[in-house]
Amino acid sequence: MTDKRSAGLLLFRDAAPGGTGIEVLLGHMGGPYWERRDEGAWSIPKGEYTPDEEPLDAARREFTEEIGLPPPEGPYLPLGEVRIPGGKLVTVWAVRADLDPALMVPGTFTMEWPPRSGRTVEFPELDRVAWFTPEVAETKLVSSQVTFVERLLGLPEG
Repeated sequence: MTDKRSAGLLLFRDAAPGGTGIEVLLGHMGGPYWERRDEGAWSIPKGEYTPDEEPLDAARREFTEEIGLPPPEGPYLPLGEVRIPGGKLVTVWAVRADLDPALMVPGTFTMEWPPRSGRTVEFPELDRVAWFTPEVAETKLVSSQVTFVERLLGLPEG
């Protein structure tokens, strides 16, 4: 079991005109392993943090690193923790906010690509963000994060 921890923010807003309920903001994972995938290739904006950082502070920092915009102001609604395959513990907060996906300026990571080529290439952490209904989000999200959308729907504010 790993002691790695990750924290993130799940933005939600009222559905677009003509829709009912809410929509959630997800990010499509960047890099060559995800570029041709859609279902199961989206994530809640999140990232790792160390034991000396508060999880909510980490969630806000990671939002800025991955989306390139300041995190929305609260209130932050705790959605709890989920241990994902591989053992990492993920903690997420929901926050009601709107965001124009076109304003995103993604953070980047570097990796050797192609494998064993000796070349280092920079890729976006998230290559795009989009709003989805909870039903669609559950098909887009990596399966270990679906629980957070379900928990959001169970909140009085959701």
